[in-house]
Amino acid sequence: MDFPNFSFATATEIRFGRGQAAAALPEVATLAERLLLVTGSQPARAGWARDGLVAQGRQVTVFSAPGEPDIAMIAAGVVAARQAGAQAVLAIGGGAAIDAGKAIAALVPAHRPVLDHLEVVGKGLPLDVPPLPFVAMPGTAGTGAEVTRNAVIAVPEARRKVSLRDRAMLPRLAVIDPGLTESCPRAVTLASGLDAITQVIEPYLCTRANPMTDALCRSAIPAGLSALARLMEKEDPQARDAMAWVSLCGGLALANAGLGVVHGLAGPLGGLSGAAHGAICGALLPHGLALNNRRASAHEALARFAEIRGWIAAALGGTPRDAYERLADWARAQGLPGLDAQGVDAGVRLQAAADAGASSSMRANPAELSVTDLEALLDAAR
Repeated sequence: MDFPNFSFATATEIRFGRGQAAAALPEVATLAERLLLVTGSQPARAGWARDGLVAQGRQVTVFSAPGEPDIAMIAAGVVAARQAGAQAVLAIGGGAAIDAGKAIAALVPAHRPVLDHLEVVGKGLPLDVPPLPFVAMPGTAGTGAEVTRNAVIAVPEARRKVSLRDRAMLPRLAVIDPGLTESCPRAVTLASGLDAITQVIEPYLCTRANPMTDALCRSAIPAGLSALARLMEKEDPQARDAMAWVSLCGGLALANAGLGVVHGLAGPLGGLSGAAHGAICGALLPHGLALNNRRASAHEALARFAEIRGWIAAALGGTPRDAYERLADWARAQGLPGLDAQGVDAGVRLQAAADAGASSSMRANPAELSVTDLEALLDAAR
């Protein structure tokens, strides 16, 4: 086996397991006297954390991120944090809440406006001041944002979703407690789970895969497929644990290898249509796999596609030959909407195909794809 040069960066500390979220509160309390608690659309779900920190004498200001963050939401969060004198940020919730908290922590001390630091639509400058200490506790098994160095932010004026990215944005502490995911609705479990699976598949196939990310992805892909299939049949604590692990592996892998065409298209599609990221990835995944498999030429890449087809067949039935079609049919049968039903119309699809080339995710895709290829992929995912 060849061992290429590579680097690997992640959160200062990762804690995984049931009960770890509550157990970490005393350490979170040591970070600051005044904290901003960023939650999802239901702040009450994080009430246990607020109460626990207040009981330890900390001042806690709650800020809700009810949807995927945009420029206005982040600006409001920065204002709330500065007015409260927040010295650290704790985010509890799905990927949107984690991204919002990460961005707010980065921008509260910053001297420049956010657009100076955004990729694609801004100047992409590095942060000029270190972020506030940031702690992430994911409430869904999906994005792996608790161990990445970027936050995805929508810029409505540009109709794009782009990243605020800096190595300094890696969290001080990432606590992955599968118990926090057990109240997720079935549709959220499905969409976020398919996103998590995409995020271990794409780094495994991408041109920047390395031995460390391979070690994470190779076991996580079949584990994620099997666990998500079980969760669509019934609630299963062990499957929740497995999906939390897969999501963590995806975050670690994508941050240190790369992604591919599914995420290369998902960013423009989300910015243009407002559709949810996880549902977009789930709709695109089987068709992106099929296209890349047809276009890839490297022997090692083709061998990895064969592995993935076998893992899909083992988890969902069918044969490796029809694995991608099986995955698409299975996801639809579980209730995942196609792009049309997500509000992604023909005009949006054409624009996203044209815009995807500027996406950082496309740089490591395992095959060269034309705009015509991307348009055909998007049509197949309707």
